[in-house]
Amino acid sequence: MDIKALIKEGESEALEFKESTGEWKEIVSTISAFANTKGGRIIIGVSKSGKLFGAEIGKDTIERLSNQISQNTDPKVHPRITTEKIKGKSIIIIEVKESSDHLILAFGRPFKRVGKSTVKMSKDEYEKLILEKHREKLYFDSQICKGAKLKDINKERLLWFVKEARVHRGLDVEDMLPTEEILERLKLLKERKLTNAAILLFGKNPQKFFLQTIIKAIRFKGTDVTEDMLDFKTIEGDILIQLKRAEDFIFEHIPKQAWIEEGKLQRQEKWLYPPKAIREALANALAHRDYETTSSVQVRIFDDRLEIWNPGGLPSGLTVEKLKRKHTSIPRNPLIARAFFWVKYVEEVGTGTNKIIKWCKEWELPEPEFEDTGTSFVLTFRKFYVSESLLEVLNERQKKAVGYLREKGKITNREYQKLCAGVNRETIRKDLNNLINKKIIIRKGEKKGVYYELI
Repeated sequence: MDIKALIKEGESEALEFKESTGEWKEIVSTISAFANTKGGRIIIGVSKSGKLFGAEIGKDTIERLSNQISQNTDPKVHPRITTEKIKGKSIIIIEVKESSDHLILAFGRPFKRVGKSTVKMSKDEYEKLILEKHREKLYFDSQICKGAKLKDINKERLLWFVKEARVHRGLDVEDMLPTEEILERLKLLKERKLTNAAILLFGKNPQKFFLQTIIKAIRFKGTDVTEDMLDFKTIEGDILIQLKRAEDFIFEHIPKQAWIEEGKLQRQEKWLYPPKAIREALANALAHRDYETTSSVQVRIFDDRLEIWNPGGLPSGLTVEKLKRKHTSIPRNPLIARAFFWVKYVEEVGTGTNKIIKWCKEWELPEPEFEDTGTSFVLTFRKFYVSESLLEVLNERQKKAVGYLREKGKITNREYQKLCAGVNRETIRKDLNNLINKKIIIRKGEKKGVYYELI
């Protein structure tokens, strides 16, 4: 630290001069201001214009000054106080670190630094800071991860994230910076310690700290959880990797629809459910889940639907009905949600569910279902949808046909007749027309190639 050069530069947002310790009240106020802004230094023994006067330093000068500072700040501040001689004159240097929450009071009042001046913080500004502090305490992802060290961060994954965020959203963070500084700029450190979000996003082994942070991915046979499991995976790793692996599992187990279009040589294909909607739903489950519960995120794949279970239910203030309309974002884990946004794993904040609905409609699928069970939030994509109330008005033959269609995807007149042995053709025709009129099935093909599918 070159004090001569500092004095020559003059007062600034992070530097103030005082002629003597007799100005101790102003010194204490400036300490509050520096702590509540970006930190700074106070040099005692120098005039406002930068002229060196020197400070009188007696036997107990430093101790008395230190006591005046600690007794009149709340929470108590204990800055580093040193002395130095320049051209035979003594000066006192007080170094003040930036406070993590910017809530340091001097004489019961909050101060801040504006340019070269120390000014009182407004009541509204101070109340806003208090509110933010309380919010941080409530958010799981912004809390300090106990026992986590910088060595627990996967630098390779962190650099991948920075590069992706720079490409997709223009993140202004260089990947050449030290790990600690990158995390600081991403607001993933608190009091220079790793937050839960830092470990969940970039930890080498997040499950070392949080056993519940896994995804259970299951492919069931048929349409019910009582059926056999055709495949089961426990997906671990950081939550960005989990999202990708969960996607891979889903695409391994859902079919592609294929068809031939007139005038096109190649066969046309698309996934059963819209990939963008799947990613948004997975990202929402990982970003908005309650990480303090012992439950895990679940992906359940059935013949007729895909379910994504998010532990914790909806945050207070949100309802299933509100999710289907324009609504404000109420993130349970804002640091994680923001990280997902940076790498384009989620779209605009507060519009995710609206976009999922839109993408399903564009895919010619039923509107996805949202359910808040109280302990979980469940999002369901369906190939088709026949409500229980509608099933109740169908006869037994028609119910059998719906079950057959759920399993096989389509049915012909001959298959329907075989399914309902002993029923004449006229009855079959009436049954099928009734299902068409109720908008449960649709007729496709021509002449001998006629078949029916669920709408």
